[in-house]
Amino acid sequence: MATPNVESPAPVGSNGSSNGNGAVVARPRRRATAQSMAAGQRDISVSEFFAKNRHLLGFDNPRKALLTTVKEAVDNALDACEEAGILPEIWVHIQRVGQDRYKVGVQDNGPGILKKQIPLIFGKLLYGSKFHRMRMSRGQQGIGISAAGMHGLLTTGKPVKIMSKVSRRESAHYYEIQIDTKRNLPEILNGRGEGVEIPPNGLGEKLIEKHGIEWEETVEHGTRVTIELEARYQRGRGSVDEYLEETAIANPHVAIHYTDPDDDKRDYSRVTDQLPPEPKEIKPHPYGVELGRLVTMVHDTAAPTIAQFLIGSFSRVSAAIAKRLCDAAKISPRANPKKVGRQEADQLYQAIQKTKIPAPSTDCIVPIGEELILKGLRQVVPGEFYAAATRPPAVYRGNPFQIEVGLAYGGASPVARVSREGLAELLEESDARTLRQFLISSFQGLGADAADKILASANVGIRISPAKLKSADVDRLHQALQSVNISEGQSMNVLRYANRVPLQFQAGACAITQTVMGTNWRSYGLNQSRGSLPGGPVTVMVHMASVWVPFTNESKEAIASYPEIQKELRLALQSVGRKLGMYLRRRLHVRHEGQRRQIFLRYLGEVASAVSRINKTDRDKLYDQLLEVAKKSTAKADLELDDRGKPIEATEDFGDNVIIVEPPAAATQAAKP
Repeated sequence: MATPNVESPAPVGSNGSSNGNGAVVARPRRRATAQSMAAGQRDISVSEFFAKNRHLLGFDNPRKALLTTVKEAVDNALDACEEAGILPEIWVHIQRVGQDRYKVGVQDNGPGILKKQIPLIFGKLLYGSKFHRMRMSRGQQGIGISAAGMHGLLTTGKPVKIMSKVSRRESAHYYEIQIDTKRNLPEILNGRGEGVEIPPNGLGEKLIEKHGIEWEETVEHGTRVTIELEARYQRGRGSVDEYLEETAIANPHVAIHYTDPDDDKRDYSRVTDQLPPEPKEIKPHPYGVELGRLVTMVHDTAAPTIAQFLIGSFSRVSAAIAKRLCDAAKISPRANPKKVGRQEADQLYQAIQKTKIPAPSTDCIVPIGEELILKGLRQVVPGEFYAAATRPPAVYRGNPFQIEVGLAYGGASPVARVSREGLAELLEESDARTLRQFLISSFQGLGADAADKILASANVGIRISPAKLKSADVDRLHQALQSVNISEGQSMNVLRYANRVPLQFQAGACAITQTVMGTNWRSYGLNQSRGSLPGGPVTVMVHMASVWVPFTNESKEAIASYPEIQKELRLALQSVGRKLGMYLRRRLHVRHEGQRRQIFLRYLGEVASAVSRINKTDRDKLYDQLLEVAKKSTAKADLELDDRGKPIEATEDFGDNVIIVEPPAAATQAAKP
């Protein structure tokens, strides 16, 4: 007998109740009123917003948080020193103070900070002097270092510690500061809310020791910031070590003293004693001002006439151009700006877009320069061929910018330079799931094919976890790293910079990476698959200098893809690519000529003996004559190049801004008779 279907009663939820028969009766939903909604609304401070959205500022994981903290402090130090006309010297100290907790200290020899400014700079977001200035600088928004302090406070509860000294004879100022995120205001925790004065004498030394303040005693003026935060230190790509190394390339006038959590010390010496020229501040260009901004500027100006407003508010607007703009907009040049309505402002905006106005002045940006790019690359990146190119200044949205590119080819791969101890540390610190993934993620430019070659040579499984490697496996892996030729499986290493600051994350979203991948490197002698980076032992450094770098987000990690920027990037890359192509073709030709000579030498003896027997001539004399003919036919096998890339006793050269360290070993060996 079939069992009848019995429906079970529906569960009683929060939005309904049972009527006794198992059915659920929906309760009427309470409607919010305008008054109740208004009661729940309040202002949100910028600190409170970024405290909940720290990933927007580069604090989305512990490893990146450590890098961002060091980066913001170093960038501020470099800007302060250069603005004061001081050759920068920077001390970076990272100390492990607990499980996943580190103390970061960064000190400079800059001009120092006035007492009243210290709490605002380090304890308030969006406070700074660079946002409204139209000139090249590393910082832009006034968020970085104060956000790093806020992250440290949220993760460890420890305040930011700052000591600043403006003169050897004056007292230093010491503060312990935290941010009140609800009000976006600093709270001073020491000295009863006033900080502590450190006098320049023996008493000051006792106070420094009492408060546990770290300070390089040889520095007569400067600033030191110390932040304790939850973080993770890991070597390899995207690390603090890599950031400081790349900073030394783009800032050859800087001396950096670095102490890592393992107490290993590294010094990056300055390559030049010349400071970059100081960029000059300019006014905004009319092409870079949008309609809403123009309306605000017109209403806020103190100029008595619209013509004087245009001349005084914008760069490259002369009296004649101001009159043309007013005529095109059908506005009297003598009109009072306060009486200009939105329609007239719209007409003026349209007139600006249609009128030819000279490009803005470019003395507001300071490029690194081709010579210093070559020196910086050669100091850090090993190679046999170096080339550099600096493009003329260009403009996007009225903002001047300039693109520079440096290229290094050849030399030992980064994997070949790692020590046995360094490899063991990388393996121990890695969070990669497989050894193959570890190799690709830890070494810049190492592709999947090269990783497979290394693992095959080391006789280690591809899917084995790095943490499970035994000592013998590490030895074999290190040996494979030293011996395997990975130049064919190696991909191009791209170093991205904006205003001399390395960009280490979000490479795929950056206009630099996209343009490098879109360039046809096959025509310059490199292997390249469609839509990918070219292969080979190549490092390309790309630098964008601008009064306002168009970053894609607040963490300043990728450059937006404006057509004007991509065009200049493409032209600069093609410039160094042509020089690389000339070098590679010439090197290949020399190798081929050497191989031809070897073939000639192999048979010259037999030919000379046979001919001497037939013609009854002197065999040795005939051999010398044939050898001379062979040398002339393969003359390029004897080609030697100087360190500027110019053939010795020849008319050919690679152009300017090229360095060749030594002739290729293969060509040299092939040239020997």
